[in-house]
Amino acid sequence: MEIFNIQNLNFKYPTYPQYTLKNLNLCITKGEFIVICGQSGSGKTTLLKQLKPSLTPHGEKSGDIFFNNQPISNLTQREEAEQIGYVLQNPDNQIVTDKVWHELAFGLENLGIEQKKIRLRVGEMVHFFGISHWFYKDVTTLSGGQKQLLNLASIMAMTPDVLLLDEPTSQLDPISAVDFLETLYKINQELGTTIILTEHRLEEIFKYVDKVIVMENGEIIQNDDPARVCSTLLQNNHPLKIFLPNSAKICFEVGLKNYPLTIKQAKSILEERLKNISTAFNIPKKNISSIKVLSINEVFFKYDKHQNDILKGINLELFEGEMYALMGGNGSGKSTLLNVICKQSKHYRGKIKYSTKKISLLPQDPQALFIGKTVQEELQNVVQNGDFNKVLEMAKLVQITPYLNTHPYDLSGGEQQRVALGKILLCNPDLLLLDEPTKGLDAQFKETFAKILQDLQNQGLTILLVSHDIEFCAKFATRCGLFFDGEIISEDTPHQFFSSNYFYTTSTNRLVREFLPFAITPDDVIKSI
Repeated sequence: MEIFNIQNLNFKYPTYPQYTLKNLNLCITKGEFIVICGQSGSGKTTLLKQLKPSLTPHGEKSGDIFFNNQPISNLTQREEAEQIGYVLQNPDNQIVTDKVWHELAFGLENLGIEQKKIRLRVGEMVHFFGISHWFYKDVTTLSGGQKQLLNLASIMAMTPDVLLLDEPTSQLDPISAVDFLETLYKINQELGTTIILTEHRLEEIFKYVDKVIVMENGEIIQNDDPARVCSTLLQNNHPLKIFLPNSAKICFEVGLKNYPLTIKQAKSILEERLKNISTAFNIPKKNISSIKVLSINEVFFKYDKHQNDILKGINLELFEGEMYALMGGNGSGKSTLLNVICKQSKHYRGKIKYSTKKISLLPQDPQALFIGKTVQEELQNVVQNGDFNKVLEMAKLVQITPYLNTHPYDLSGGEQQRVALGKILLCNPDLLLLDEPTKGLDAQFKETFAKILQDLQNQGLTILLVSHDIEFCAKFATRCGLFFDGEIISEDTPHQFFSSNYFYTTSTNRLVREFLPFAITPDDVIKSI
């Protein structure tokens, strides 16, 4: 039975020259688990918000959307709140109370549910999601993964028919992201809840979903099961094949006809090919300058004298022209380190030596940088004498030229990230600190983004990036470090670093490490075979 029926849907934002959604027709069946993917700005989030009337943006709209065979506009606010749940990309933007238990009960209280039923629903959610050990905690003490799980549990307490999620794993570390997807799969399988989510990180999601919807320029170009979508994009050599799991891409590139979606499937298919190659893999050398840009020696930091240390005697050296990628779990202190380096927070012990004063930080939330009414205004604010030519050059570089007259808050998450990046780069720093810079970026723009950074590195720019994007770090970093318990416990070149990790490693390395222990990217494997 259909739960959503979308007919001839068109939508255009007031300040956009073109339609964001173009003549969409889509039927979604009850109980389906669907992922919507595509480039930043392809219309994924806009489509998702059309399915939640209270979040539908203002603009020019035509076409019809039916929910349970009724026009979706006929839903009352209460019916919408009860039947259609929505989880935002940033977990902090959805939490409204101070305690975990209160957050779980808040939505039910607003629906006027009696206390006895609220206690029962909350109790069920606590046990279903396994969160009893932090039920009484302050929400401020939770990690990003815990906050997103809390948001999910709070929505599910209202027992919705549909769960909509906008890039829910974009701010989670790799292990938390997999745990979150496992929970969604459990909800879908055990409760029969229809789940529709948008995602850029597709390495793990394909094995859980029933259908994959691929969007391009506001249109649906693929709507099928994961295996067929994968096969079609690869065989047609479509540019969006870059989104697909590495296991499928590797098998395609080495000439196989099967395109597995999981590492387990790929291992059995690739085994014969891998047995016949030498395990001697030539690790590419990445030259690192001897010119020291930053030196951190035994630095300690805590937010309050009565709290535990966040940074516990951390040591780190950065050299000119390198890209150092720092990884670790949510809430481990990586972002705190960036704030200490750029002097937004003051350490109480240890020394930090700088060879430059030109330091710029791209924060995790790009909206923290926005103060203008248009993208053009944002960029001109940081250019000396408001040089419009420099604004145009940067807009072209980060691919935001069509949005110069658009309010930055009207952009998608990935587009906002590009605007923030452009604004930071116009400051011409010598040391660039990036906090989750690939969050919200599609796979194609990540390649462009990496090229921008590499060009700047060649000019002497030093980059320290905090990231959960293992695949990006493996491909483009010069050194990688793992942050745990307030200090960096491991650091090395990408191939040495990821090949020595068991969980914090790339999907490619997990796939071929038995035969090519130092291979960490699809290109490494393809070149060897």
